[in-house]
Amino acid sequence: MAKKIERKVTPPTDKKQLGSAVRAIFSLSDQEIAEHTKEVVRELSHTVAIIPLNQIEVNPFQPRHDFDENALEELADSIKVHGLIQPITVRRLSATAYQLISGERRLRASRKAGLEEIPAYIRLANDQEMLEMALVENIQREDLNDIEVAITLQRLKEECHLTDEQLSERMGKKRSTLTNHLRLLRLPPDIQKAIKERLLTKGHGIALAGIEDYAVRDSLFRKAVREQLSVRELERLVATYSAHKPKSAASAPTMPDDYARIQQSLRERFGTPRVQIKLQGEGKGQIVLPFESVDQLNFYLEQIEK
Repeated sequence: MAKKIERKVTPPTDKKQLGSAVRAIFSLSDQEIAEHTKEVVRELSHTVAIIPLNQIEVNPFQPRHDFDENALEELADSIKVHGLIQPITVRRLSATAYQLISGERRLRASRKAGLEEIPAYIRLANDQEMLEMALVENIQREDLNDIEVAITLQRLKEECHLTDEQLSERMGKKRSTLTNHLRLLRLPPDIQKAIKERLLTKGHGIALAGIEDYAVRDSLFRKAVREQLSVRELERLVATYSAHKPKSAASAPTMPDDYARIQQSLRERFGTPRVQIKLQGEGKGQIVLPFESVDQLNFYLEQIEK
């Protein structure tokens, strides 16, 4: 059996550095904050604070109540390895109490992961209009990486309740450009982290976002970082994969429903449509699980161990 490759985890940014600006703001009196609300909102809109989980309460008007437990467990496992890439957003109730605005799935997964603190953007009450202006202003900054831009766009949509068309108007950019940026947030945390650290560009991320097969996407991601592939080189590899990817189950020969359900379950478990059950007679057959790299084999072994 192949030996698993250990993955190194980059230590998180210093917590004091993350929280210093917020502590300075909230050392002001309520009257001082009210007198300088615009400046406070502008600063808070791009400052990440580290908040104890026991100080965050869920919004009682949160419309979403049902969460997929398996998906939460997967996100919790990812957070244990990579940390929380996308901060949640909370509203300040007092010096030691906050109410969740967006990110309940991330909050629940962080609790499952055993975190005691979590990165968050803090908002004031009734700051909607000023927040929108501040976020639009922040996104024009030249020092933002592509993941930070994507997070800010997502905040504009979620917290300011903007449609894609309204977001396009506010930003003065084509909807397709903004959509491509938002697609980066659908990538796994390790790829997001690589883009955030500028090991990959937005173009690399968009190319990888077009691959549904987890194992193939992970293999190409690691190859792109390891060999410092250009966006064009990565796009050619993605195109080659797309041209040769296996036919869908719909075009495959029919098999008994029980076997088809097992095959589909295995494909979902291993994140690849290449898993096959080959029947060889009554109650006999093979499970075929091809792999193309040690990383891909390691991933399969991790799934089997789970």
